[in-house]
Amino acid sequence: MITKEVREWLQKVERRQYSYDDAMYEFMRFSSFLTREEMKLLKSKIEQSYKA
Repeated sequence: MITKEVREWLQKVERRQYSYDDAMYEFMRFSSFLTREEMKLLKSKIEQSYKA
């Protein structure tokens, strides 16, 4: 289950309040607490947000 903190981080990623490197750093910090499916979902969302 994705926590409130992760949802807030994801919203900031989608609004591009983080650089790509900073977003990945934060992702790495809390990724050990996520399931594999959650990690895949969040990683795809990061990539979608920073592709353009």
